[in-house]
Amino acid sequence: MSKYKNIIFDLGGVLFNVDYHLTEQAFKKLGVSNFDQLYSQQGASHLFQRLECGTIDTADFYSELNKLSGLYLSESEIRKAWNAMLIGFRESSLQYLDTLKSKATIFLLSNTNRTHVEEIDKIYYSKPRKMPFENHFQHAFYSFNTGKRKPDSDIYQWVLNQASIHPGDTLFIDDSVQNVEGAESVGIDSVLLEKGKSIEDLGLLDIVK
Repeated sequence: MSKYKNIIFDLGGVLFNVDYHLTEQAFKKLGVSNFDQLYSQQGASHLFQRLECGTIDTADFYSELNKLSGLYLSESEIRKAWNAMLIGFRESSLQYLDTLKSKATIFLLSNTNRTHVEEIDKIYYSKPRKMPFENHFQHAFYSFNTGKRKPDSDIYQWVLNQASIHPGDTLFIDDSVQNVEGAESVGIDSVLLEKGKSIEDLGLLDIVK
C-alpha cells in the first residue's frame, strides 16, 4: 500500500456499532411492513435521502413517513424505532484514532441525520470523556450538514476541497461497498472494512507518512 497523509473514516460500522435489522424490526412492530424497502445499509428511499442530506426537517420527515406507511405513529415512536440501530462506540477504535492522529490527519465522513447524531452524542457521553467526539478528527463531516451523501461522487470531492487535501494522499475506510466505490471514483484509495474486523486490524500505522 502507498503511504498516506490523510485518512477519512466512516462512522457506523467502522467506529460505531450499528444493527440495521433492529430498526427494521422496530418499525415492523409498529406496522411499517416494508421498512427494508425504505432504508437499509445498501440504500435509502428518496425520503431518507432527504433526511440524510438535511433537505427535510425532522417534523416533516415524521409526517412524510406516516403518509408513506399509512399510519399515525407518534414522534416518540418513530424516534425510538429509528434510533434502535444505534448500539455503541468501538472504544478500542476510538483509542486507536488518538494514536493514529499523531502520524496522519484524520477526518470523519458519515451519512447521518440530526436525530441520530443527537442520540450518538448521548451514547458517547454516557461514559466519562476527555474531549468531544468530533475532537478525535481534524474535521467531522456529516451528510445532513452538507446537502450531499455517499456514495455520490460530489460529497467526496466536496470533502477534498473543504479539507484542502489531495486524493492521492488520502485513504478512505467504510463498511459499505457502494461508498468505497464512490470514493474510488474521485481517485481516493479505499478500504472496505469487513464485518467482524476493526480499524486496528488494518495496519494503518504502517501506511501513513
